Amino acid sequence: MDNWRRHFKRIFICICMGAVTCFLIYFYLDGRLGRTVSTQPLAAGGAGGAGAEPQWEDPGPYHVAYPRNYKFIMDDTPTCKDTTPFLVLIVPVAPNNVAARDAIRKTWGGEKLVLDRQVETLFMLGLPGGADAEQQQEKLRQENLQHHDLIQSNFQDSYRNLTIKTMMMLEWVNAHCVNASYVMKIDSDIILHVQNLVKLLLDPSTAKQNYMTGLVWWHSPVLRNPFNKFYMPRDVIAEPEYPPYPLGMCYIMSLDLPGKILGVSPQIKPLYIEDVYLGLCLKRLGISPTDPPADTMFIVDPQHPLSGCSLSKVIAATTTSIEQMMSYWQRSKEPEAKC
Repeated sequence: MDNWRRHFKRIFICICMGAVTCFLIYFYLDGRLGRTVSTQPLAAGGAGGAGAEPQWEDPGPYHVAYPRNYKFIMDDTPTCKDTTPFLVLIVPVAPNNVAARDAIRKTWGGEKLVLDRQVETLFMLGLPGGADAEQQQEKLRQENLQHHDLIQSNFQDSYRNLTIKTMMMLEWVNAHCVNASYVMKIDSDIILHVQNLVKLLLDPSTAKQNYMTGLVWWHSPVLRNPFNKFYMPRDVIAEPEYPPYPLGMCYIMSLDLPGKILGVSPQIKPLYIEDVYLGLCLKRLGISPTDPPADTMFIVDPQHPLSGCSLSKVIAATTTSIEQMMSYWQRSKEPEAKC
């Protein structure tokens, strides 16, 4: 029995030492990855001269590869080419999520004239993946032949590449929609009350330039727990808080901002958390996002079902299903409930 206990004790000690070793190796490698990047501007007269593209090493797990040489492989929409909308809505969506696209087309994405202002809705996507990627791509071509509302770039569409998708969205609107007034990025699981949004943008107190709004996160802590989904090492972000940014569920910006954000983005290594990355770009520009006039306008985690009163006030709220989103949209068309 004593021999067995001693043997078990040795095994237990070896397991503990192995776990500690793995843990230390993880943080060592994590630190090395973090030290290959910088969020500081390039020094004038440095390698390549002022404004030259930084030469970064492998981005590691907390950044994304955004070499700024992606191209658009599908963008034959007439939006901003044959038309000059007041507001452009762009929905980042997975290539295979045709159900969400069709639901949006049938509901708020189909609203083209709101308070005498033209509104257009487009869908932003990357390349499909998997064994059937070629078949998915052909289905996308056929879908776009019918609707002409898809914008596709040649990056791999994935959760970790959301920052790339956002930056390509900004590249597209900056190239094509400079005569529009506002652009909104909105997730596909959101109920959008378009009339309330246009009403906000037409308000005389709403800025026409340097304007970005949504559900603004102020003093958001940088999470240091390595087991958290949004963990960020100190070597990547040294500050304890992120700069203010509108939550990624949706945000609206005036059409001068995409070009300004693209202009400073080469100075900041892209993080995989896309809304935080936009906040870093805004900070570099010296611009703060604007809180909406009421906290009832943007709701990230609402208590379902939404009441008629809430629907009459909301601009955007997350939903749990396509059916729920469509139901809310139909209810939003009814006479406003008294609050």
